[in-house]
Amino acid sequence: MEKDKIVIVGRSNVGKSSTIRVLTGKAVRVGKRPGVTLKPNIIPYKVGKTLVDMPGFGFMSGVSKEGQEKIKDFVIHYIEKAQDALFALQIIDAGAFAQIARRWESRGQIPVDIEMFDFLNELGLNPLVVANKIDKIKKDERDVALDEICDFLGLAPPWQKWEDIIVPFSAKTGEGLVELKRKMNQKMY
Repeated sequence: MEKDKIVIVGRSNVGKSSTIRVLTGKAVRVGKRPGVTLKPNIIPYKVGKTLVDMPGFGFMSGVSKEGQEKIKDFVIHYIEKAQDALFALQIIDAGAFAQIARRWESRGQIPVDIEMFDFLNELGLNPLVVANKIDKIKKDERDVALDEICDFLGLAPPWQKWEDIIVPFSAKTGEGLVELKRKMNQKMY
């Protein structure tokens, strides 16, 4: 079986669908609130390649804890069975990532983003971590934020050592798009 799918995962409201819209130029349904994508959305990308936009996981306003767990379980089971997956894009909110991770850890829990990163690596999907919303972080504070992300993911800072994994990006402004596409092409071919 040819590996032709790029699985896109991330917490709710981190910009997965917006990232796909910027990557493809295609209109992708983008919700004003978390939890709009409730099943995989298959989007043609390049010849012979497709993007699989997975439902967001984690806290979703207006969705019960049971519903949130059901969505997370669905995403995990889908990815486990996706033998045609080439690699994954894990979209994170660059500005909120460390704050959310600290909150989870203060409750004695493993942050769901970190669990997902480890899970994707265990499956050999070697994710590109797309640090979206980088435009919301002051330029002189970005290295610190990206170093923190690396630290939480178990990648010893500085983040520049992990440029093959961490991609600063803004779906809103397009900043980092050329680099993201270049890194995706390296993984595809």
